[in-house]
Amino acid sequence: MVGSANRINGPRPQAAKYGRLIICGLLAAALLVGGCEGPTAGFDGLKMNMGNLARLSNAKTRSISPENFTGEKGKGGMATEGTGANAARELGQGWKVSPSVRIKPGQTFVMGEVEGAGAIQHIWMTPTGNNRFNILRIYWDGEETPSVECPAGDFFACGMGRYTQVTSMAVCVNPKSGFNCYWMMPFRKGFKITMTNIDTKAMVLYYQIDYTLTDVPKDMAYLHAQFRRVNPLPDKTDYTIVDGIKGKGQYVGTYMVWGSNSPGWWGEGEIKFFMDGDTKFPTICGTGTEDYFCGSYGFDKPEGGGYQEFSSPFTGMPQVILDNPKQPRFGLYRWHVMDPVRFENDLKVTIQALGWQSGGRYLPLQDDLSSVAVWYQAEPHAPFPNLPDRGELKH
Repeated sequence: MVGSANRINGPRPQAAKYGRLIICGLLAAALLVGGCEGPTAGFDGLKMNMGNLARLSNAKTRSISPENFTGEKGKGGMATEGTGANAARELGQGWKVSPSVRIKPGQTFVMGEVEGAGAIQHIWMTPTGNNRFNILRIYWDGEETPSVECPAGDFFACGMGRYTQVTSMAVCVNPKSGFNCYWMMPFRKGFKITMTNIDTKAMVLYYQIDYTLTDVPKDMAYLHAQFRRVNPLPDKTDYTIVDGIKGKGQYVGTYMVWGSNSPGWWGEGEIKFFMDGDTKFPTICGTGTEDYFCGSYGFDKPEGGGYQEFSSPFTGMPQVILDNPKQPRFGLYRWHVMDPVRFENDLKVTIQALGWQSGGRYLPLQDDLSSVAVWYQAEPHAPFPNLPDRGELKH
């Protein structure tokens, strides 16, 4: 029995030694994951959702508006001159003296310019005038050419010059003309956002750019958005939503204004994604326009009687304008939030304008098409085509 006891008790010092090594290893791993500054060091304050709202971080929240053009800490509401100065004349500084800006015809106004690393997490604005003539541009990290270049209305999925409510995850348009964007927009050295008024009359712009200053993970790419328009589409030609994308990234959204130049059905055309060396045939080919925008059977009301408008988190046709029955117009969006189209080297996206003719035959259409393509990619990006001039942008 003594011998048995010795056999049982003998190895214990060695086991204890191994136990201490395991505990030390676990503590070291915890430090590597959590950092040496405490439990908040592992969370950068990005990728916000309902599940992580309770997590603390070292990210710094900042906001640019006409009441704080630089976004600096403690510098909001200091204006003594501005578009609200007359209304605040009896109240003075701190009482909505500068809630908006006035942009002259032909003027480019710098809405915000920031140095540092972080991400824009929300943009709100309400521009007056023709939103096709208010050109939004965004530059990342000191680049000379913009990564985002779009008429403001189209960027916010409201591109036909009339208010329509949009209720989606990436973009919301609220009464009466509140444009909101929630695309994540990382930057590493800074950003610049401008608004150019190409109209012949002045515009008024209320806006707010909400961003955070924080470390940006190496695998986060930059937001890009590009506008195009063709009217009319040449016969038997696919419409190009975007082309010439070079580099690694993922395509995340399409907004289109579809102006039908004929009274019949227009949505049989297929969308095609040519990626990473595809030539004649794409890797991804859809089955119809209403299918791509996640509807079916002509977007008809279930009980019949015309088109059914809809707006949902990732897809929608929130706007149908039938002022001219021979030329109906439609606003449509598809956000690839849950299903991004990933590419390694290059990407081209096209869609067909296709209807019906006698004998059950397809009919190529020559419609008025415009679009905004949204994607993320590593910089540098390939040059954009020239933005259409004012005459070509006009509704």
